[in-house]
Amino acid sequence: MDITYIQTLMPTLWAGTLQTIKLFVLTLLFSLPLGLPFAIGSISRVWPIKILSKTYVWIFRGTPLMLQLFFIYFGLPAFGIKLDRETAAIVTFVLNYAAYFAEIYRAGIQSIDKGQHEAAKTLGFTPWQTMRIIIIPQTIKRIIPPISNEAITLVKDTALVTAIGVAELLKAAKDAVNRDVNITAYFLAAVIYLALTFLLTMLSQKLEQRYSRHEKQEV
Repeated sequence: MDITYIQTLMPTLWAGTLQTIKLFVLTLLFSLPLGLPFAIGSISRVWPIKILSKTYVWIFRGTPLMLQLFFIYFGLPAFGIKLDRETAAIVTFVLNYAAYFAEIYRAGIQSIDKGQHEAAKTLGFTPWQTMRIIIIPQTIKRIIPPISNEAITLVKDTALVTAIGVAELLKAAKDAVNRDVNITAYFLAAVIYLALTFLLTMLSQKLEQRYSRHEKQEV
């Protein structure tokens, strides 16, 4: 490979990488907490809340992320809502991933022994106190692996925003390949994606080891 050519590519690819990381961080920052009320709503005894939460999760998990991206960027202007490319991408990813996290949270919450709910009720805890003090802390330990898997998937999914012209890593590589008729940029982009997913995998393993140690100590 031509080292000089690689050096000329790196500033553009680095700028695209920063955009990818920005989308990744903002998606997690907003979707992780947003998923929790929908998870709790999905198991609520209040039927309107339960139906609303389950419908939200069903829609965003049941339709392609690309289609959601097109609808929010190209479709919402028909209803008088116009978002710029970057905002449309962030909104789409947050709504989509919140639905996936909601389902992970729901499964984690329902995996906790029902006897703990009954014990908390006997102690005089309200349903919200039971959820906040007893159930959610235990759930966190169980949902780290699936949350980590979704985070790794998110890194790769960010490439979809190329379809609406957001200048993330894949678009930067694609523009360079089209301009120079040289696939080196694609190779470098692949290396960067692999590096990002590797770092997330290592972080995930550290978190799992940390919480598994705590669980053993509690036992």
